[in-house]
Amino acid sequence: MSLQTTSETELVDNSSKPSVLINRIDIIDIIRGVALLGILILNIPYFSMEEYFTEPWNQDTSNTNFWVHAVNIVFFEGKMRALFSMVFGAGIILFTTNKEKAGKSATWLFYKRMIWLTLFGLAHAHLLLWMGDILYFYGLIGMLAFLFRKMKPKYLAMGVPIVAIIGFVANTLFMQNIRGEYLEYKEAVALQDAGNELGEKELAAMEAWEETRKDMIPNKEEVVEHTALMKGSYAEVASHVRPMAWDGQFKYLIFSIWDMLALMLLGIALYKWGFLTLKWTQSQYIKTIWIGYGIGLPLVIFSFVYNTVHFPNVETALAFYEIHSINWVSLIYDFQRILIMMAHVALVILIYQKGYFKLLMNGLRAVGQTAFTNYIMHSVICTLVFFGYGLNQYSEWEYYQLYYLVIGIWIFQLIVSPIWLKYFLFGPLEWLWRCLTYGRIQPFVKNLYAFILVYFLLYI
Repeated sequence: MSLQTTSETELVDNSSKPSVLINRIDIIDIIRGVALLGILILNIPYFSMEEYFTEPWNQDTSNTNFWVHAVNIVFFEGKMRALFSMVFGAGIILFTTNKEKAGKSATWLFYKRMIWLTLFGLAHAHLLLWMGDILYFYGLIGMLAFLFRKMKPKYLAMGVPIVAIIGFVANTLFMQNIRGEYLEYKEAVALQDAGNELGEKELAAMEAWEETRKDMIPNKEEVVEHTALMKGSYAEVASHVRPMAWDGQFKYLIFSIWDMLALMLLGIALYKWGFLTLKWTQSQYIKTIWIGYGIGLPLVIFSFVYNTVHFPNVETALAFYEIHSINWVSLIYDFQRILIMMAHVALVILIYQKGYFKLLMNGLRAVGQTAFTNYIMHSVICTLVFFGYGLNQYSEWEYYQLYYLVIGIWIFQLIVSPIWLKYFLFGPLEWLWRCLTYGRIQPFVKNLYAFILVYFLLYI
């Protein structure tokens, strides 16, 4: 199957009249759809489960939850976020290329687009109350990635191993700081237990550790309190979620920038190399699959087993860091997830080229084309099902049961998204974002007569 584009409606792109559809590349929409649906696999436990939800079964191989979790870690954890970031990077080139080829600057328009995305992210986190929002980060980091869009692909791709090493060093330093606080706290407790009067240094150490522990390692009583808040009113849920969202968006922002930036730059590189536009041969995609899974899967399986054995709960993790200042196994993470992510993409591309699962591919393409709307829909559905002001199912389901809902949402979006795009040019949030970016109302309805017919069928 050759490279296909969607060009039902094409308008000249200029500053006063932006194009409605400019040769959308189907395979990129399909990959974005895969990433969008896959992200829900990793997000849904954090909509629905209390802290430390894996501890009761994370070493019990006879438990269904264990194996569902194992599959998620091996095939999806980190890979879907990497995939989404990569496609976002490719989207930067898609947004700017036609404008720049016509001799027009896309800079201000792109930055307006990212500013609005950042604001959407803030609303998503603090009004819809999803602490795991990525729109805010993509808006900010997209502005940085834009500056590198004209760099040669080989230099863009070098950002991934560089950032992986920098990320490992940064996380190690962060953990060593926590470790230092914990060891000082343990020394102070030992002195206190021995009947010694504590000085200012020891009291400060105990206070510092308590503050860190409360932020990152809540005790069982605090977990019960947090669960009660999540099962409460909107105001109670917000009182728990908003501080965590705020910390992630501001306090720990510096730790989030580099990973997403490197993956966006990788997406730009892969677009320029033709990997994402079907310019590679099938043998090259097959080779990517073999290398990605052949190296990535043994690495992630080893890492999963190691972490399962050594870090089944908070107590064992703290005991580990009392003895070890560096967890070298964590260095595997970024490399295995990029390898497996690349294999996932190559596999999807190969299936698309072979013409298999055409109905599914059409659904994925539509989901990817309306990814913004579908992403927010995930949050609306999950908050209304699990949070206290909705159906109040928080901490009520088994881990594996969450994926019945995930599959239900997938089926719904795979069916509804193509139907929607028969009558509309964009998803509703995509359209709103476009209007705000261009500063004027944009075309929305594709087929007016069909829209009127659907309207009457639904509402009469």
